[in-house]
Amino acid sequence: MSTPAPRSSYANGSVANMVRSLLVIGALVAVLVAVVPRVNNVSQPPVDVSGASAEVARDSGWAIERPEGLPDGWKATSVRYVRSTDGLMTWHAGYQSPTGNYVAIEQTKDATSGWVEAQTNRAAKTGTTEAGGRTWDTYVRNGKVQNSLVNKGAVGQLTTIVTGTGTFPELTAFADSLRPVPKG
Repeated sequence: MSTPAPRSSYANGSVANMVRSLLVIGALVAVLVAVVPRVNNVSQPPVDVSGASAEVARDSGWAIERPEGLPDGWKATSVRYVRSTDGLMTWHAGYQSPTGNYVAIEQTKDATSGWVEAQTNRAAKTGTTEAGGRTWDTYVRNGKVQNSLVNKGAVGQLTTIVTGTGTFPELTAFADSLRPVPKG
């Protein structure tokens, strides 16, 4: 009969052995963190609101609007034309203001009250204001910071909402910059 090999001192489960193991694992994790590339959220490809809006205006036949001549510091962050609440196709263009707030335009034809509620985050109507030659209803959602300007279109017309975390002066400046998109 053969005698078993002597037991290794590393198999004793001592605190010193556990610390050595953790140091080895920590070094491996540090190497992985250093080697794996991370996405940089600061750089984002440019958003072509002009091109997208021209395509939507041409394809939909709607007289959609987009901001033009915004002061320096405004940056386009998103653009889309998608089916939204109540199945309504919605034109959207989102921007970051110079102060870092988010402001977007939402437009649809024959808006329902459900669509307006969804776009304003079920905010309460608080009054009216003038911007861009139109009268807008103002909405404020206190629990979640969201302010909105709503210009309800008649039957067969577009309803325009300027909404986001922006202040009312930012929303008004944005609404002042809205211009019709040429269809051709």
